[in-house]
Amino acid sequence: MKILIIKPSSLGDVIHALPFLKAVKGSFPEAQIDWVISKNLKGLLEGNPLIHELIALEKDSWKDIKKLPRTLSEINDLRKSLKSKRYDVVVDLQGLLRSGLLASFAPSSLKIGFENAREGSRFFYDKKIPVNGAVHAVDRCLEIAGAMGVKPGKIEFPLYTDEKARDKVRQITGNIPEYILIAPSARWDTKRWPAVYFASLVKKITLPCIIAGVKGDRALAEEIIHRSQSTEHRTQTATIVNLCGRTNLKELVALIDGAKAVVSNDSGPMHVAAALNKPVVALFGPTDPEKTGPYGWQKKKNMKVVKAGVPCSPCRKKKCRDLVCMKNISVETVFEALKECL
Repeated sequence: MKILIIKPSSLGDVIHALPFLKAVKGSFPEAQIDWVISKNLKGLLEGNPLIHELIALEKDSWKDIKKLPRTLSEINDLRKSLKSKRYDVVVDLQGLLRSGLLASFAPSSLKIGFENAREGSRFFYDKKIPVNGAVHAVDRCLEIAGAMGVKPGKIEFPLYTDEKARDKVRQITGNIPEYILIAPSARWDTKRWPAVYFASLVKKITLPCIIAGVKGDRALAEEIIHRSQSTEHRTQTATIVNLCGRTNLKELVALIDGAKAVVSNDSGPMHVAAALNKPVVALFGPTDPEKTGPYGWQKKKNMKVVKAGVPCSPCRKKKCRDLVCMKNISVETVFEALKECL
């Protein structure tokens, strides 16, 4: 059997689809499973023994009208490549127009997706699976697995790193034996706890703190470090390291895997930490932790979701004048949650 999974992005969404991969491979161990992935996330799945081939695409350039000729060329190449592979089952776990088009390119006797998929993508499916919109994203993917005849079992996240990534982490951290990883960024500004709050939290932590993120987060990390090093009310003298932009995805996974605990906004690193079953404190405002929180946090003592409980949350707004949902999360509350996790 040849199966194609279409789930190009984002980091957290790809993490949510990993139990689907594990479950399908468990039920069909001889199946050849390919995965369509965004090129900038390819490193997350490279070397995964459950995946036969990664099919990468430059999805971020598809919306740039200036890159239209290049995009059309890439789409044509993808169409030819997928047409030649002849899959038995194509599964669209993304549910957008782009992923629906990719599903249409792949000849298959069965194309499956969500009944409530957006942007008209559901019209490309042979079988549309109704799912409960209130359940977690992981469980939504597993409902499609069930529709494929996959037997339910233990939910596992097959995330893999290699020794090369672990060596790089030891090198850039100075082989710090124990540290708290801070992930202060998020794709939406509304999901970000203020930098000054992160700085106050870091002041309270006696273990070394490592700040992780992409290159564009370096200024945010430096602000947190600068504020945390002020003498006023300072209680810690531990090391603070800014590693934003200094790790690739495999190294980020290794960095999170080596942490004593993780404090994060609703972001990709939070989902990586949950997948690795690391102690994690997740800060939520405009989004709903029941749907996109660290998976299983309601039943796990080492995972805490902290939210302010304001009446306008969750609103799923990417713009807000006040950000009361994030500003009302106190530093002391987060610090106490961190201690409970540990």
